[in-house]
Amino acid sequence: MTGYRRLFIPGGIHFFTLVIQERRPLLTEPGNMARLREGFRRVRAAHPFHIDALVILPDHLHAIWRLPDGDDDYALRWRKIKHYFSIGQDAATERASLERRREKGVWQRRFWEHAIRNEEDWRRHMDYVHYNPVKHGYVPSPGDWPHSSFARAVERGLYSSDWGKEPPVTLAETEGEWGE
Repeated sequence: MTGYRRLFIPGGIHFFTLVIQERRPLLTEPGNMARLREGFRRVRAAHPFHIDALVILPDHLHAIWRLPDGDDDYALRWRKIKHYFSIGQDAATERASLERRREKGVWQRRFWEHAIRNEEDWRRHMDYVHYNPVKHGYVPSPGDWPHSSFARAVERGLYSSDWGKEPPVTLAETEGEWGE
């Protein structure tokens, strides 16, 4: 048995990293993207939460969520989102993985979670989420990546539209900390 532990804080704000098994580039394929969005929509309707930031890359995603007061069950929400996304993936992979702990073989079993401690911590994680497509070489600027909450953050006044053309100072101090 492992000593793996998560920090559950009712009404908390959390940063997450979820990765596709074997880092297969599945997430940004059009049908998969639609299924992932629908999974988020359905889970949020049944188990509300607010998304502060989200970026979806081909083989992983990052998110910052705010849970409702008195609710700490982000694990249930992720389990349901992952399950909904996994429906319809390769049947042979599903059969083999179902024999192992009722999993679909699409997502890595665990996910990285970090409880946001304060405003500075929140800002660093927001920057990390929105700069991630640039970090991985997909685009020259965060505003160029279509699968991100960056445009919404610009509309809310959290960033200028040209933010991230240069690596943010906040990322230099956190490199390698957040699950990838």
